[in-house]
Amino acid sequence: MRRFDDILMMAVERKGSFEAVLGDISAPKNTDELAAMKDSDWLACFARGIFQSGLAWQVIVNKWDGLEEAFHGFDIGRCAMMSDEWFDELLADTRVIRSAPKIRSIQENAVFIQSVAAEAGSFGRKIGDWPARDYFGLLDWLKANGARLGGNTGAYALRMMGRDGFMMTRDVVARLVAEGVIDKAPSSKAAKAAVQAAFNTWHEESGRSFTEISRVLAYSID
Repeated sequence: MRRFDDILMMAVERKGSFEAVLGDISAPKNTDELAAMKDSDWLACFARGIFQSGLAWQVIVNKWDGLEEAFHGFDIGRCAMMSDEWFDELLADTRVIRSAPKIRSIQENAVFIQSVAAEAGSFGRKIGDWPARDYFGLLDWLKANGARLGGNTGAYALRMMGRDGFMMTRDVVARLVAEGVIDKAPSSKAAKAAVQAAFNTWHEESGRSFTEISRVLAYSID
């Protein structure tokens, strides 16, 4: 496995400059900043990723204002207590992506967020307190306890909300394979542990965030 600086230089050579590789990445939010974020914002971000799945991004961009209105701003209490009547209304609402499983997942994730917030103080506090060295553990927790938050959906939502972490995109996986960390997209416990260990090592070598490391890996592959 190459040192991080060597992979960074590969990415810079491919993209033409250091600025092109890392210039547009914002610093991840710290624990207190994540804790202060509204629970409704977490639900909205999860909803965006869930509704986006299988559709062109522009579809969600065009429908987003209507989706927010239809779900009452993703108010946690209202969504958690979704009645059968409201559910049926949403299925007929042209502002919404009319998928029953996706609509139901909004209610289920509202209940999930509400439960976590009651215990931790806020959903963001739970997310922020999760150790970076166990990021796959956080992703697995979201998948196991949330609704439709597996794959890259949960990871993408965390990225959008400012939580430091990595994403197993095609290019990131390709670089990890090239470095001998894994031989395919990680799905087993052993493969995930190997990926986590590699990211931890590169973080310790460089002091870079997992978000930055993930970008560098993606940009280093042909």
